Amino acid sequence: MKNQVELKLIFPNSIITLLSLLLLTFLLSTTLSSSIPDIKDQQEREEPYVGVNIGTDVSNFLSPADLVAFLQLQKITHVRLYDADGEILNALKKTKIRVIISVPNNQLLAIGASNATAATWIGRNVAAHYPETLIIAVAVGDEVLTTVPSSAPLLLPAIESLYSALVASNLHNQIKISTPHAASLILDPFPPSQAYFNQTLVPVIQDLLRFLSRTQSPLMMNLYPYYVFMQNKGVVPLDNSLFKPLTPSKEMVDPNTLLHYTNVFDAMIDSVYFSMKNLNISDVLVLVTESGWPSRGDSKEPYATVDNADTYNSNLIKHVFDRSGTPFHPEITSSVYLYELFNEDLRSPPVSEANWGLFYGNSTPVYLLHVSGSGTFLANDTTNQTYCIAMDGVDGRTLQTALDWACGPGRANCSEIQPGESCYQPNNVKNHASYAFDSYYQKEGRSGGSCDFKGVAMITTTDPSHGSCVFAGSKKVSNKSSTAVNATHTSGAGTARFINIRGTRISSFHEEEYSHHRCLFVGCVVDLR
Repeated sequence: MKNQVELKLIFPNSIITLLSLLLLTFLLSTTLSSSIPDIKDQQEREEPYVGVNIGTDVSNFLSPADLVAFLQLQKITHVRLYDADGEILNALKKTKIRVIISVPNNQLLAIGASNATAATWIGRNVAAHYPETLIIAVAVGDEVLTTVPSSAPLLLPAIESLYSALVASNLHNQIKISTPHAASLILDPFPPSQAYFNQTLVPVIQDLLRFLSRTQSPLMMNLYPYYVFMQNKGVVPLDNSLFKPLTPSKEMVDPNTLLHYTNVFDAMIDSVYFSMKNLNISDVLVLVTESGWPSRGDSKEPYATVDNADTYNSNLIKHVFDRSGTPFHPEITSSVYLYELFNEDLRSPPVSEANWGLFYGNSTPVYLLHVSGSGTFLANDTTNQTYCIAMDGVDGRTLQTALDWACGPGRANCSEIQPGESCYQPNNVKNHASYAFDSYYQKEGRSGGSCDFKGVAMITTTDPSHGSCVFAGSKKVSNKSSTAVNATHTSGAGTARFINIRGTRISSFHEEEYSHHRCLFVGCVVDLR
């Protein structure tokens, strides 16, 4: 009471009233702000990470135990499954690998129509495994609103039913529920400030975003700069799509915000944030559940190359671990799941569909990611010992063409595969090609794209040396130096073909042009562009 009396003696009643109102306003604002989680505060609970999607349309897919051992070997800490495979979930028990499991689209109807079915699904696929298996989220369906719009009315009821089942199991604070969307859900995505959700789907999206806000769950998005580039060639530069360094003149600028975008990926994420802002939602994080680049394509997909896939995924990984955020939200870095772990060779055409993987089904890398300095993520870093060899099942003529290039303009050391030398036997094109491929690969510093040869070569961690034949990348390699003997043979009647493994172009010339291009056969450098 003493303090109050003294206050009245010093301050008039009107000032006391004003101070009381200010204090009340402060307390209310503090209470409200604490009840609505800030988007930055949400992210600070966990460092941004890079995970991988695991598709199973793979010949001789690894057993669950072998798969988990492989994940641990590669230092992969987060995975996303397209179902809730019980054997894989059991194999993941007592590991530190965090997993997103999925409800396939064809199960939405049953789960959305019955709380009992949803409870059974959570009991069998979540509660039975958690916490020994670190399930962190359930992805309900996949790109439902754009690929099966007729199922749109089922989506939110299924999500709500599954969430209620999590609440009943007291798991709703540990395990989030959301649903992955295609980028096509966003219309007019550039400039990002003009982006908005497809208006016909807004009623569903708005209810979904309110649910995500209420449960502090992420908005899952599948974002592919590859498709943006392919659909906008001539408008979107390849370098913007691959995170390559740009001069200021090549940066994309949003005329409404004057924000500068140095890559397509950030622009896609910001288009999602601006779209949510247009619906008055500003506290939902974006989680990128799919992103990647194919390493091989058909004639209509010339930019699906090993070099581009390596560049995109390596730079994407660095971008996440650098915590550089986006121009609109520099304080927020979205976590990303790479698409995908393995090449799914059983997928239907086009060719690129089977070639998004970081690894072949036999667990050898498709290419070597350049992720040095990005922590321990992925053990197939450039610091590991790897070799480049000819793939199985490639016809001899195609291999001979690639061998000719390696020993000719590629300047590989082919002296050891000459008659009488240590790697001549066995005397077949596959053996000789493997030696030449590895010589070129090692000479190029095992750089991205240097073990491709138009898709006839592959990277392996197994030393291909045999007997007295020691490959260039082997730890057994001797210090003796050999003078390269660059020999080539014509592949086909009257025509020699040379592959430019740095791109997709193949240069051909006929015998009568030999004298003009003769230096190809003795290893001098010719620019065939």
